[in-house]
Amino acid sequence: MSKIVSIGTSVPAWKHQQNDILEFMQRVYAAGEADKRKLRFLYRQSGIDTRYSVIPDFSLPAQQWEFFNPSENLEPFASLEQRMQWYGRQAAPLSLQAINDCLKNIAGKKITHIITVSCTGMSAPGLDIELLGLLQLPPETFHTSVNFMGCYAAIHALKIADAFCKNDTHANVLIVCTELCTLHFQKEYTVDNITSSLLFSDGSAAVLVSGDEEQEGLTIRHFYSLIDAKGKKDMAWELSSSGFRMTLTSYVADLIEENFDKLTGKALEAAGINKNEITHWCIHPGGKKILEAVHNSLGFTNGQLQYSSDILRQYGNMSSATILFVLKDIMNARDKTQPNHIFGAAFGPGLTTETFILSA
Repeated sequence: MSKIVSIGTSVPAWKHQQNDILEFMQRVYAAGEADKRKLRFLYRQSGIDTRYSVIPDFSLPAQQWEFFNPSENLEPFASLEQRMQWYGRQAAPLSLQAINDCLKNIAGKKITHIITVSCTGMSAPGLDIELLGLLQLPPETFHTSVNFMGCYAAIHALKIADAFCKNDTHANVLIVCTELCTLHFQKEYTVDNITSSLLFSDGSAAVLVSGDEEQEGLTIRHFYSLIDAKGKKDMAWELSSSGFRMTLTSYVADLIEENFDKLTGKALEAAGINKNEITHWCIHPGGKKILEAVHNSLGFTNGQLQYSSDILRQYGNMSSATILFVLKDIMNARDKTQPNHIFGAAFGPGLTTETFILSA
C-alpha cells in the first residue's frame, strides 16, 4: 500500500485583501453604481478574506502596476505570451518553496519519480524537467506532467503515484501542483469573468508518496471518479489569445448538491467503508456555493467542512493545489492516537468528480 508521507505548501509574496481586489475590479470593469453594488455584495458573500498572486497590481495604485497596462481600458491588454512568460519566471521558484516545505523533515528519501500538475501554464520542456535540474535529480529520474485538468488534477496525480508505488515498493514519488490562476484575468464584464476574478488565486503544493509500507503517513485506500455529462458545458477551461478562459456556471453547484451524496455512497461502498467511519472530509473549496452544495447533499450539521472553509477564506481557490492545502491541515491536526479515515473530493471540467479515501 502506498502512503502520503508529507505535504508542503507555498504562496507568492503578494497577499491581497479581498476588499482591495474588489476595488481593482470595480475600477477595471468601469461598472455603473448598480453593478458596483452587485460586485460588493458578491465579494462580501464569497467566504474569502485574502488571496495570493504573483501579480502585485491588485492592491497597488495604477502607477505602480507591473503586469497590467495602467490605461483606462488596460490596453494593450496582456497577451497569452506575456502571461506564459510570467508563468515561466514564477512557477519554478514557487514550486521549490513547496517542495522544500514538503521534504524539510524527510531524511534520506531518494526521489524516484516527479509529477508536475498545472492548468495555468504550459511549455515544452516543461516544469517537470526544470525541477529535475533545480533539485539536482539524476537525469534518468522518471518525470511526467498532468496538464489542463483543472481543480481535480491533484487527485489524478495521486492515482498515478499510487500505481508507481504499488509496482515498486522503493518508489518515492514527488507530486508538485503549481497554479498561477491570476495570470488569466479577463477584463470583459461577463458572469464567467466576474466569477473567476472573485474566486481564483495562486499557490503551490508538493506531496511525497512512498511505496514503503513501514513509512509513517496516510495510507491510500481507494479512488473513485464519475463524469456527469449534464454539466459538460458548465465547467470548462479554454485557451484564447489573451489567456485561459474559465466557464463556471451556477448549475455546477446544483448538480453537486443533487448527486454528491449518491456518488459518495458508491465510493464508500467500493472501498468497503461506512460513512460514519469517516473522521475528516477533505473537500476542494471551489467556492462557497460548492461547499454549501456538498454540505447540503451529505446532510452535514456540525462543521464537517471547516478545514475546507478555512482554506477558502485564507487563500481562495488555487485550482489543483487547493485540496492539498486542505489535506495538509487535516494531516497535521488529526488525532494520531485514534484511527483516521479521510474522504476527499474535487471537481473539474466534464463535470468530473474525483474522490479518494485515506486511512491512518
